[in-house]
Amino acid sequence: MQMAGEDAVVLVAAAPERMRNADAAWPYRQDSDFHYLTGFPEPAAVLALLPGRRHGEAVLFCRERDAEHERWHGASIGTERAVAEYGMDDAFPVEDIDDILPGMIEGRARVYCHFGSEPQFDAQLLGWMRRLRQLRGGGVVPKEFVALGHLLHDLRLFKSPAELKLMRASAAIAAEAHLAAMQVAMPGRHEYEVEAELLRAMRLRGAVAAFPPIVAAGANACTMHYTANRARLDAGELLLIDAGAEVDCYASDISRSFPVAGRYSREQRALYDIVLTAQLAAIDEVRPGRPFSAAHAAAVQVIAEGLCTLGLLKGGAEVAVATGSYRHFFPAKTGHWLGLDVHDVGDYRVDGEPRVLEPGMVVTVEPGIYVPLDDRSVPERWRGIGIRIEDDVAVTRRGCEVLTAAVPKEPEALEALLAAR
Repeated sequence: MQMAGEDAVVLVAAAPERMRNADAAWPYRQDSDFHYLTGFPEPAAVLALLPGRRHGEAVLFCRERDAEHERWHGASIGTERAVAEYGMDDAFPVEDIDDILPGMIEGRARVYCHFGSEPQFDAQLLGWMRRLRQLRGGGVVPKEFVALGHLLHDLRLFKSPAELKLMRASAAIAAEAHLAAMQVAMPGRHEYEVEAELLRAMRLRGAVAAFPPIVAAGANACTMHYTANRARLDAGELLLIDAGAEVDCYASDISRSFPVAGRYSREQRALYDIVLTAQLAAIDEVRPGRPFSAAHAAAVQVIAEGLCTLGLLKGGAEVAVATGSYRHFFPAKTGHWLGLDVHDVGDYRVDGEPRVLEPGMVVTVEPGIYVPLDDRSVPERWRGIGIRIEDDVAVTRRGCEVLTAAVPKEPEALEALLAAR
C-alpha cells in the first residue's frame, strides 16, 4: 500500500473454481498473489487494499456462512473469521460487493489489479467503473488501471523467514518422495508406478504435487516436459524424475537421473559426470552480488567443454559457446525463480542487465544433457540418453543454502542406494 500511494486502490480476486469435466471440479488451488496477501484459502473472494481509509485499509469480500452450502461442501470461513483469524480490518459478504466496493473506489486515481487474467473479474471491475460514472453528481472515477505485478512480484521475489521455513518443509517432503520413488524404480515396473509412489509419499505427509511429475525412462528423458508416464522401465536405461511438493502453496522442484538396474553404463556415467560438474559450478555462482545469469554461464562452459572432450561437439568449447552449438544437447536455461509458483514471478533482467542475486531469493539449478534418439551426428551408443540434475537453492547473506541436498546426486552414492533396494 505504501508503494501504491494513498490515491490508489489495490484489487485482487481469489482464483475461481475450475471444472475438470462436466460437474467434476479440479482440486482447488488459490491464486498465488491472493494467497501471498491474505492466506485466505477459499474461492469467491476479493481483497481490496485502500491506503489511508479511516475505517480500515484491508477489506475482504467473501462468502458468508451458510448452513445449506456447508452441508454439501463443508464449513466456510465467513466474514467474522476473516477479520478475527486472517488479519482483515473489515469483511463483507461477497454478494454485497456491487453495492459496497464502488463507493470505496470513488475518488481514487488508480486501480492496481491483474486486468486481463480473469475475464469474469474484469467484467465486474468495468461494471463498477460504469456505476461510478452514473452516480448522481458524478463520482471521481479512477483514470488508470495499473498492472499489479509491478509492485507485488518484486515483493514475492524476496522470501521472508516464514516463507523459507515453508520452502524447507516442501523440499524435505519432495526429497522423501524422490527417495521412495527410487526404491520402486526397478526393471519391469512402469513410469506410472513410480509416479504413484511419488504422489503417495507427498500425500502421506500432507503435501500435494507442485506440478505433474515427470517420470521419463530411457529416451523419454530427452523430451523436456515429458508427462505421459506410461512406458516400461528396462534394465540399461536411465530414469529421469522431475517432481516437487507443495506445502501451503509453496513449491519445491527436484530432478535426479539414475540407472534403473542400479549401475551407470560407461556412456551414461560420462555424461552424468559432466552434468554434475556443471551443476556444482552453477551452484557456486548462487550467492549475493552475482548476476542471475552467472549460474547458467558456468554450467554452459562445463557442458561445452565436456561434450567437446567426448567428441559430441566439434571445434572446441569456445566455439561451442560462441555459436550456441551446445544448445543442440542443452536447449534449456539452468534455472528459474522458485516460490509460490514453480516458475515463480520476478524479473530476470533489470534495466537490460541480468538481475543481481540478493539474500532471500530462491532459484533452481538444473543443467542437463539430452541426446535425441534419432541424432545421427553422434555415435549410436550416446543416443537416447537424457540427464538432468536439479536442486533448489536459497541465496543467503554469506552464500547459499541447498534446500534439497537430502537427495543424493553423487553417482557412487546413488549406485549404493539403488544396490540396497
